[in-house]
Amino acid sequence: MSQDIVADALNMIQNAKKAKKETITISRISNLLVEVLKIMKQKGAIAKYKFNAKEKSIIATIGELSECKAIKPRFSVNKSQIEKYRRRYLPARNFGTLIISTNNGLMTHEEAQEEQTGGCLIAYFY
Repeated sequence: MSQDIVADALNMIQNAKKAKKETITISRISNLLVEVLKIMKQKGAIAKYKFNAKEKSIIATIGELSECKAIKPRFSVNKSQIEKYRRRYLPARNFGTLIISTNNGLMTHEEAQEEQTGGCLIAYFY
């Protein structure tokens, strides 16, 4: 286990997808991870997730997902550089999502371009 909770959770999701498992239990959670899962649920990559308060874990059901990875190092980008990183990490135009941490919270790369804001790259999935 590394120190990056988001990277560990996304690797667990990726490995579960390769092993053809539908649900996964993530035992180490953080507020950043919860926000990433919210965005993934909005886009359909995660079908649903539920907190288990007793065990302090999250049970997630994998949806339509091919790949999900954390971006290391977490590059800082301004509004004009988002397109460059979108081309680097995503396989095609209008396919996949970059998750960016901005002053207004986590958002997708489309929302960041709409709001004309930059931030820090967290993860991507498609």
